Amino acid sequence: MAAVMAQALSGLLVLAMTGVFIGIGKGFTATIERSSADIIIMQPGATSLIGGPSGVPRRFIPMAYRNPQVVEVQPLDGAGGSFQSVRNVDPTMSQADRARQRAPKQEFVRASIIDTTPGAVTIPTDYSQELVDALRQPYTVAIDETALAKLGVNLGDKALFNGQTVTVAGITQGYPNMMGSTIVMSRDTLRMLGQANTGTRVGPLMIKLRDPAQAERVAAELNTLGDGQWKAWTRQELADANAGAMFEEGILVIIIGGCVVLGTIIGVAITWQTLRGAIMANIKEFASLRALGVGMGSLNRIIMELSFWVGLVGVAAAIGLTLLVQMLALANAVIISLPPVLLIIVGGGLVIIAMLSGLLSLGILKNSQPADLLR
Repeated sequence: MAAVMAQALSGLLVLAMTGVFIGIGKGFTATIERSSADIIIMQPGATSLIGGPSGVPRRFIPMAYRNPQVVEVQPLDGAGGSFQSVRNVDPTMSQADRARQRAPKQEFVRASIIDTTPGAVTIPTDYSQELVDALRQPYTVAIDETALAKLGVNLGDKALFNGQTVTVAGITQGYPNMMGSTIVMSRDTLRMLGQANTGTRVGPLMIKLRDPAQAERVAAELNTLGDGQWKAWTRQELADANAGAMFEEGILVIIIGGCVVLGTIIGVAITWQTLRGAIMANIKEFASLRALGVGMGSLNRIIMELSFWVGLVGVAAAIGLTLLVQMLALANAVIISLPPVLLIIVGGGLVIIAMLSGLLSLGILKNSQPADLLR
């Protein structure tokens, strides 16, 4: 059990830390990954949404309509600026209550947009109709639940975005603002605030198709049509690229690498010592087997088989503990993403650690001398 728990805690350390960073990346790209877009067009040099330039010339919009499968093309617009909560003072409040009232907060935020026309390609699939209707009103914004305390606002509050008054008309869930706050507004509101992009270049182009099942084929046709001027991604391709881009960040690789090394050391050391102690506690049984003619090779295979099963049970325990932590994190609006490939890699690593620990423990079998049974 001690060896299994060592394996489980090692796996939990690696899975939880890696899952948190992947979740942070998904928080940045959730608007696109959950959009109604089947294809996204960006510059050919872009390797992901967060790696390389993603904007394209506005003239690409009518060019994309040349494919008969394309039914809607919208650029993804946005802006950035200061967001300040407004302190509403009730004239009936006492001086002491006014002193205790929270002070206004000011933060830098990133603004993203949706089009509020029914079925628009820029509307995330998990947005309710009530939220879209609320954002259709002028000068309204939506904020994720994870950013409310940081920005000092609640549903229905007034605030200042770049010095202009907006109203918090909606609260979103599942779009964690872990490293920076984001507000959502309609394209019309962004235009009324004077922040809309009216130049010759626009953000990534979001494309809706008549038949979403044809996304891969149409993306290839659009790339041929663009003749190197753009790169068309399917939504899944871009999601995979965004996940991979997270691991290209130097500091992230260092942090995850440190967790992997630490988890490996903990797993090997504790599992090795636990297996060694288990063999020592049963050394007379092993000596009895040798006295009955069982060879050292067979005894070694017993230890390695024991190590293998310790590894498998440890993998199951690690995944179970991580899922519990994931549910606890989700209850606090923190995303821990666990893609299957991560579970396979970490699970395989835990089995290798257990087998290595068993290999290091084989030397203790030399103490299982049949003559010791006569003492």
